[in-house]
Amino acid sequence: MKNIIFSVFITIFISTLAFAQNNLETGKKLNELLTSYYGIKNALVAEDGTTASIQADVFIKTLSEINVEKMASKEQKTWKEYADKIKFDAEHIAETKDASHQRDHFNDLSNNLFAVLKAFKVNTAEVYQQFCPMKKTYWLSESSDIKNPYYGKKMLTCGKVTETLKANK
Repeated sequence: MKNIIFSVFITIFISTLAFAQNNLETGKKLNELLTSYYGIKNALVAEDGTTASIQADVFIKTLSEINVEKMASKEQKTWKEYADKIKFDAEHIAETKDASHQRDHFNDLSNNLFAVLKAFKVNTAEVYQQFCPMKKTYWLSESSDIKNPYYGKKMLTCGKVTETLKANK
């Protein structure tokens, strides 16, 4: 009887460790994805479509490295709901150097990435969801300071923070 209980305990312990390791890997990749997203956002703030395109390529590469099979079923469901939408908008941003066209896809990219981050709760730093009332669009920022990627220098500080995801360490 002791051997059976011990075997069950070891099995549960190993499963828990494997699950924790998978969560760490997914969290690491999502934080890398967020970093490349910020690269896109900052390039759009600077009205630099070339850099936004390059950062979108980095974003897509990182996106492709996320392993759905290692996620818990609830996370898999969320990921499957948003992954193709995120990829679609990132590809459109990557394929052009026209900041205006990139901005057309940036709102949806921002909203879908925010939904994933909110569900997974793996961001290692605070994430600020910000809103541009003039365009009625959202973006994510690593800072509460407003730097509007939709208008760049024209209306750099137009916007407000609408929600903050606390850091999960």
